[in-house]
Amino acid sequence: MAAGRSARRGRQILTVIAGCLLAFGLAACAAIYRDHGYVPEEVELATIEVGKDTRESVAEKIGRPSAAGLLNDLGWYYVRSRWEHKGARAPKEIDRQVVAVSFTEEGVVSNVERFGLERGKVVVLSRRVTDSNVKGMGLIRQLMGNLGRMRATDIVD
Repeated sequence: MAAGRSARRGRQILTVIAGCLLAFGLAACAAIYRDHGYVPEEVELATIEVGKDTRESVAEKIGRPSAAGLLNDLGWYYVRSRWEHKGARAPKEIDRQVVAVSFTEEGVVSNVERFGLERGKVVVLSRRVTDSNVKGMGLIRQLMGNLGRMRATDIVD
């Protein structure tokens, strides 16, 4: 009888250990999401009036961005990325949004655009422009559009 109890007790312990290992294994594969950066919500962007607001009023309404125009200060760029971390795999960017607020030379808002990244391509999610005629591609679209086409030889020449 003692041998039967001992064998039953051993099976129970193995079952508990197997259950714990399974639970830890599943928990290790659970996705963890991390957000980086800041993009104003559509409600906040609606308070910005194209042709009337200035840099100062935009800073008061939605805050200053972490990035501005490189060659001139004619644009503010708000960028947010969402990354998925799963187990031992490399993190994967699953969403990116960019809001570009363009200014005239006088510092008045001339354009507000929201971009997204869908299947590796830049997608315009919304646009408000003072002129009804938007020609060519904006700076942010050009920058994001070139991300997938870059090669190491383009950088190191």
